[in-house]
Amino acid sequence: MIEEFRTHITKGFAILVVLLMCIGESHWDDALPSLTTMMIFSGILLVGVASAGRLWCSLYIAGYKTNRLVTQGPYSMCRNPLYFFSFIGAVGVGLSSETFIIPLLILVAFGLYYPFVIRKEEKRLLHLHREEFKRYLSRVPRFFPKLSLLEEPLHYQVKPVRFKKQMFDVLWFVWVLGVIEIIEECHRQDIFPAIITIY
Repeated sequence: MIEEFRTHITKGFAILVVLLMCIGESHWDDALPSLTTMMIFSGILLVGVASAGRLWCSLYIAGYKTNRLVTQGPYSMCRNPLYFFSFIGAVGVGLSSETFIIPLLILVAFGLYYPFVIRKEEKRLLHLHREEFKRYLSRVPRFFPKLSLLEEPLHYQVKPVRFKKQMFDVLWFVWVLGVIEIIEECHRQDIFPAIITIY
């Protein structure tokens, strides 16, 4: 239920950002083209890291989310690696807009919404896993990974059907990058007139 609500909120916010881009053009595109090139490159790099990171997380969590406390792989470094990599991807998507306002909006929205989601999930996990989760809480950071804690098993049982679904969920970052490029081309061809300038 929480996950479904979170997914709807995230998709709704992504649609609002895309609509904003449809009516607006980057101020920096003409003013500082070298800056926008750097922003696009950084955005693509961050989206690549986020996609790989979310796939890594999904390998461990797919099919185990409620019935078992996952503490290996990326979950050994931080308690919410899926959200951490989503954060990186969202910032990457924002930078690909060649603006500063859109990544800033994404950062603010993430900072306001996701701490609430994380606290809700931690409360549920504490109820489900009790002492095991308390021990996990005491040694693993909540959001930013601590690389020295990384533990990966030699073998891990993956649930392919669930993992396959998660793979498609990861691709939305890449799709949004494609949508951004299509919108920019539509602006260049005057299909979408720019009503506002976005800094």
